[in-house]
Amino acid sequence: MRNWLYEGEEITDVQQFGVGAIGFVYKITNTKSGKFYVGKKILENKTKKLLTKKEQGEWDKPGRIPKKKLVVKESNWADYYGSSKPLLEDIKTLGKENFTREIIRVCYSKKELSYYEVYWQFELKVLHVDSYCENITGKFFRKDTLGAQGSI
Repeated sequence: MRNWLYEGEEITDVQQFGVGAIGFVYKITNTKSGKFYVGKKILENKTKKLLTKKEQGEWDKPGRIPKKKLVVKESNWADYYGSSKPLLEDIKTLGKENFTREIIRVCYSKKELSYYEVYWQFELKVLHVDSYCENITGKFFRKDTLGAQGSI
């Protein structure tokens, strides 16, 4: 298996991303053809699950007992090879050894993650060169990018 590379370092553990990192923008390249894909990946999946009767009975905080709890689980980032069907078909045909996985940018908010995915797709001209990217999507507002704490 080919690991992720970030600034020349192999990334194998979520702790290597640092405190507060929520995801990364990446580039996967077919080393035979040079064709590439730019995308984003979240490091943790968050879902809400119903509390069991036992958990509800053990609730010791004042106020109303919630019906759901937040469950945080590490995503499949370490084994991830993108969502592009043509890319995944080529990986299946050619083998993972013919692809590199590079982290372009580590991000600390979902807005930052979405912004830099689109930024790098435009920067690398994914719609004008031979790439696996078939579209660029995003919706951004000036208020999200200027002046505020945690801005992009």
